[in-house]
Formats: sequence, C-alpha cells, structure tokens
Amino acid sequence: MSSDRPRPPSVERLLAVARTRTGTERDATALTDAARETIDDERRRLRAGEKARTIDDLADAVVMSLEDFLEMDVAGAINATGVIVHTNLGRAPWPDEAIAAVAGAGSPLLLEIDRETGRRGARFRRAEEHLIALTGAEDALITNNNAAALALAVGLAGRGGGVVVSRGELVEIGGGVRIPEIIRRAGAKLIEVGATNRTAAADFAEPLAAGRAKAVLRVHPSNFAITGFTAIPHQAEVARIAHEHGAVVIDDLGSGALLPTERFGLSHEPMPSERLAAGSDVVTFSGDKLVGGPQAGLVVGRADLIARMRRDPLARAMRPDKATLLGVAATLGLYRAGLALSRIPVWRMIATPADEVRVRAERVADRIGQAASVVPLSSTVGGGSLPGETIPSFGVAVTGRSANQSLADLRRVGRQPLIGRIEEGRVVLDLRTVDPRFDEELASTLEAALAVRG
Repeated sequence: MSSDRPRPPSVERLLAVARTRTGTERDATALTDAARETIDDERRRLRAGEKARTIDDLADAVVMSLEDFLEMDVAGAINATGVIVHTNLGRAPWPDEAIAAVAGAGSPLLLEIDRETGRRGARFRRAEEHLIALTGAEDALITNNNAAALALAVGLAGRGGGVVVSRGELVEIGGGVRIPEIIRRAGAKLIEVGATNRTAAADFAEPLAAGRAKAVLRVHPSNFAITGFTAIPHQAEVARIAHEHGAVVIDDLGSGALLPTERFGLSHEPMPSERLAAGSDVVTFSGDKLVGGPQAGLVVGRADLIARMRRDPLARAMRPDKATLLGVAATLGLYRAGLALSRIPVWRMIATPADEVRVRAERVADRIGQAASVVPLSSTVGGGSLPGETIPSFGVAVTGRSANQSLADLRRVGRQPLIGRIEEGRVVLDLRTVDPRFDEELASTLEAALAVRG
C-alpha cells in the first residue's frame, strides 16, 4: 500500500548537494552523520504534517548543524548584581593579564624544558615562586582546586592516621562537599573535639598525647558565621600542642586573602602568611575568590611536607593544566608588582570608593531619564567569602514596570546579558560589580529593555 506522504531524499543525494556547500576540509564522517540527523529530523517533521523542505533547504540545514558545533553555549554577561564573586557568573572575573596569559597557552611553550640547557626541567614554577615570595613559605604547590589541595594536605596524616578537627569547623565547603567526607576519602580518620560553638586549645591535647592523631586540621568558616556564646582557640597555642606531639598543623583558609581586607571596611580575613607565622605547617586556599584569578588550589608551607604532597600518587590527578598555571602566575605577579588594587577586578571592586560608583550610576540614570533613578545599595563579596559583610555602593533602579519581566528583558536584548537583582519590588543594577568599560553597554541594554515594553 503506497502513501502520498512525501519522503526525504536519500543520504547520498543529500550529501551530494551538501558537499558543494562545505568545501573539502570537512571530515566525511562528520558530514555523513549530520546528513543522517537532518533526514531523521525531516521524517519527524513530515510525520507531524509539516511541509517538506527542498533538497537545497536540507543541505543548508546540514551545514548549519555543523556550524552550530563551533558555537559556545555560554554567553558573556555583565554582572550588575552587587555580588563581586558570583558563583553562578563564573566566580572571580580575571585580570586582563591572566586572560592574555591563558590565551597564549594554546601554543607550544617551554613548560618543562630549561631554556639554557635544552633539557627537561621542573614543571613551570613561576606561580609557585610568586606564592613563596608573597607568603614567606618554604615551598608551594598548585592543584586544580582547593578541595584537591585540602585532600592532599589531609593525606599527610597517612592511611588510617587520625586528623583532629573542631566540631565547629566540620563545614560544607560548596557543591555538597563536606570536610568529614574529604578526610574519609583521603584515607584518614576523623577525630572530633570541642563543641559546635566553643572549642579550646586543650581539647586537642588528649588525642594528640594518646597518639591517635597525626594532624590537626583547622577550617576557616569563610562561608558562614557563628555568633553569640562562642570561643575558638588561638592558632599559635594549637600549633604548639600539636608540635609537642609530632603532629602537623593544616590550615584551610578557603578564600585566602593576600591583601588585608580591613583596609576597605571589611572584617579581617586571615592571610596565609599570618597562619604560617602562627605555626601552621601547611596552608591551603583558593586561586579564585579573594585572590581574584583562575580557579585553583594554592598550597604553601614547609618544604618537606609540600614535597610529600607532590609525591602523592593522587597529586597527578589533581595537577592543573598549563592554562591554569599561566593564569594563576599572571594574577599573582600583579600582587608582587604592586598592581593588585588597580588590575585585579575583585580588589578593584572592593577598593573603589562609593562616591565613584555613585557618579557612574548618575551618568547612566541621566541617559535613561525618568524610568531610572540612582539608589544607595549594599554590595557583597560573595563566593563563600566574608559572610554577612557588605560594602556601600550605588546603582540604578528601574521603576514603573514588572520587576521579573524587566530582569528577563535585560537578559535578552543586549549584546551581553545584563544581570541585576530585585530589591523592594524593583530591578536594581549595582555599578560596583560592573567593569567601567561596560557602563556604556549597560546603558544601551537598559534603554533597549525599556523600549521592548514601551
């Protein structure tokens, strides 16, 4: 029984036409796969009663499907949320120097070759050399993220070795990863001491004196705060007790600021150099967040312990690629050059005076007219850093429209999506977290979004 329903062309017939549009550089298998997928799609359309496409239309669809594979599905965005390190927007925006360094990673480079001798040498050490200079550590190590750095550090306790942690520091560090799980997966044994809200240095003495623990782990609560009836032991006193019993002290700082945050009206964030000076043997922290570069785990401390971590069989699985190493080195180099505040976006956003942000907001609002007004706002650092801390800021509020609809329009109409927040029933755009280079684009996008709904 025949059917009057139109049928798509054969694969070979479609390929013959598609080849005239793609040239000779396309791989034949990829072209054939695309043709088959296009024909399968055409069959579905015809079964649904849609009009048959011509052979030329189908050949164009084949070429378009191949071109789509070259498109990135992650769009750049303008962060006007007021959250400096926004996890959903890629965390810390990189300095231009890091972007340029990573762009060069695609070419051959002397990653493990000594330029003078031509022989194989140590893997690129520039980032680690910067860390040593910035923290006063004996040695340093880079991993692919801070969770990896912490896992290698906890491994210093050895298989089945005890790791003492205050109950108030058994935290979840993001992505559902919890400190007890990291210790367990590293093959060590968790020993809890103290209470959730109060722990004393003496609480660490018993398991260390009994030989049940080979390491003390301290975890800085960088993404939460406990207030009220609380007590934490002094770092130097805990280190003294640990060292008396031959144990190592590991400090996980999470964000790990390399500049004093209190200079900018924020509470003090512990710095790696301070923890090393207070007796810590190994300190781990993130390469993004408050450091302001690519995601990486940064480890500083005693040379013999860093060497042991470097020899750990898991270190290979946790090793960063050349792009990360170059980006981290470029970021850390800005600290050593004294340019962190002006060149690293995270610190530039933190350090910019509120009055400067207000002037920029006024320029944008003046251009928009009555639909926009300048409002005082509070920015946050974000990214699990400095919980509860805010920075005075200014932004532009959009009035007279549905806040949810306005947010949607701002995401869709510009060259880059413009991401703001809703506050008191209106959309606000915090200029502190917007690179000044994008002020003009922000204003144009806002004008276009307002024009959509009239």
